[in-house]
Amino acid sequence: MTEFEQIYRAYFRDVELYLRAICHDELLAEELTEQVFFQALKALPKFRGDCDIRTWLCSMARNCYFSHLRKEKPAQSIEELEIPDPKQGVEEQILDTQQAMAVHRVLHELPEPYKEVFSLRVFGQLSFGDIGSLFGRTANWACVTYHRARQKIRDEMEESE
Repeated sequence: MTEFEQIYRAYFRDVELYLRAICHDELLAEELTEQVFFQALKALPKFRGDCDIRTWLCSMARNCYFSHLRKEKPAQSIEELEIPDPKQGVEEQILDTQQAMAVHRVLHELPEPYKEVFSLRVFGQLSFGDIGSLFGRTANWACVTYHRARQKIRDEMEESE
């Protein structure tokens, strides 16, 4: 069994579940997962091993999803969305599809590294340690950055009410 086959078997389900969590569309998640592993096959020789392979694959998955979103026209502006309680946790808002799109739109506009740290924590369910190592920083830096991103999202959601 080749190295790529081992990676595919070990992480396919994780990547697909991650994509399902962020896009809320089973068919799209399957399609994007295929794209991720196709890209991973081409990029594997360049993988330096600076981070966990799952982190690398989820980062590729996130980028595939964001590329997909950029190609589609937004169906509804963020100002048109009704969000009953913007003070509730950002994680709870993601559970509702319409609210999830509002959060994704706000998240899409966040500057880096807030956007990526938030996505890796919420959608990738990575630990602060893993996120910190991905950026070459500490777990504390990742935790602070995540909480700042949450606050920025909350503030934007309140403004769009």
